[in-house]
Amino acid sequence: MREPAFWSLALADIADPDYTQVWIDVLPAHATADPAAWARNLFSRSALPRWIAAPVALGALLHPRARACDMFTVRHVEGEEALVKVDARTVDLRVGVGVDEERALVRVVTAMRFKGRGARLRSLPVRLSLALLMRGMLARARRELSGVTR
Repeated sequence: MREPAFWSLALADIADPDYTQVWIDVLPAHATADPAAWARNLFSRSALPRWIAAPVALGALLHPRARACDMFTVRHVEGEEALVKVDARTVDLRVGVGVDEERALVRVVTAMRFKGRGARLRSLPVRLSLALLMRGMLARARRELSGVTR
């Protein structure tokens, strides 16, 4: 049996985060083990709740150089993990989406670094709802990537 070990691209990119969360779920039978496919599915426009998708789209309208569809793009893949990077004015966000095919697990690791005064307070609603939000996004991704329809 291998010794337990944990590492994430999200934690490597932001080595001393101000806030982190980790979610682990079961990799469904017949689902892809491609971490980039999982990350793209988790952060697709249809997967994001309207209260997140709307501000992202509005930001793209207000800042033409910023493209909303690129905000949650996979920036790097290493081994069994894909990294999504978002650098905003008040927070840097890293999301590592890993797939451990041997143990049939999917993990999502978020790391945040707050920038400027008040960033921690302004991000509070997102941080409080993140657990519920990610649970729903993972459940939807599991259904879609395993071919199960409801």
